[in-house]
Amino acid sequence: MDATTSVALPPVAGLRCLSCGILSAAALTYRCPQCGGILRVERAMPVSGRWERRNFVSDTVTLGEGETPLREVRPSLLHPDFTGLLLLKDETRNSSGSFKDRLVAASMSRALEMGVEGVICASSGNAGAAVACYAANAGIPAIIVCPESTPDGKVAQIAAYGATFHREPGDYSRSFRKGQVLATETGYANLTTTYLNAYGVDALRLVGQEIALALVGDTPDWVSIPTSSGPLVHGVYQGFADHGAAMPRLVAAQSAGCAPIASAHASGADAVSPWLNPVTVASGISDPLAQYPEEGNLTLSLVRDTGGIGIAVPDADILVAMRDLARRAGLFSEPTGATSLAAMRRLYADGRLRDGDTVVCIITGHGSKDYAAWGQVSLALS
Repeated sequence: MDATTSVALPPVAGLRCLSCGILSAAALTYRCPQCGGILRVERAMPVSGRWERRNFVSDTVTLGEGETPLREVRPSLLHPDFTGLLLLKDETRNSSGSFKDRLVAASMSRALEMGVEGVICASSGNAGAAVACYAANAGIPAIIVCPESTPDGKVAQIAAYGATFHREPGDYSRSFRKGQVLATETGYANLTTTYLNAYGVDALRLVGQEIALALVGDTPDWVSIPTSSGPLVHGVYQGFADHGAAMPRLVAAQSAGCAPIASAHASGADAVSPWLNPVTVASGISDPLAQYPEEGNLTLSLVRDTGGIGIAVPDADILVAMRDLARRAGLFSEPTGATSLAAMRRLYADGRLRDGDTVVCIITGHGSKDYAAWGQVSLALS
């Protein structure tokens, strides 16, 4: 396949601004042309009453992303005294090893439909690996910009797929800015997986739908989601809302070393403040939201709307959760993915969970993304 190949996708009504409400035409537009607000894809539910991958992703682009397992594990993995149901949504099964494949497949499908000749992504690692992977399959060039602290496993993936790679000094906010500059200079589509690309965010509603349908109408009490700016929170929320299902309490799980959303929730603030000097083993959620705090505000509002919570957990708790997922559930997770379990353990300790609650933890990325973190697991537990 090359960049000129026709990509047939169902049409959408356009892009709706979440701030001013204006509907603009479907295009490679990243913010509202009137007020600069976040854009959401406007589309009608299929006649079948459920979404399918082909509603978002071209058959010529897909690598089989999505439809990941939701499996029951021993409730003692959460806590020895927990008597409810514990389920793991295993996003490590996606093609490049993380949930980012879902966003990238959708946003790349729309970009190819619009005739782009290349793609760019600013990433903490997983999205960059996904873009590099899907670009290689599509036969188009990709430019990936990552912080200099990006784990070697993620850098190795990006290099293996043949993308042009830039290491940017400083935290993710500088990589985000660099990605915007390069997109302007090259004319390539920006597939950065914050709320920036509405087509990618739109496809994440499949995650919420998959959970809702798998439980056959039994709404979970909690869904715990490793959270950076929050598109996955939005996707779970949207998926349940699309089906008129009762809404679970959504947990925006963050590391104590970079917790702008959790901090705002804990303080009762209406707006998220950028995080200063993020330092955490969970590189996938080490985003200070310095460039787009309004995205954190949106995520915070969704969490509050469900009666959920933003919560920050120490890196030590994340490392323990990684070990326990591997040794007691056979699931090899990177630190970011294990943050969902660490957060629910903290909520149990705080007395927020009830006997009999159903808890879903989304495990967002595979352990091969960050082998070095497993050395920290050994050190933390020695």
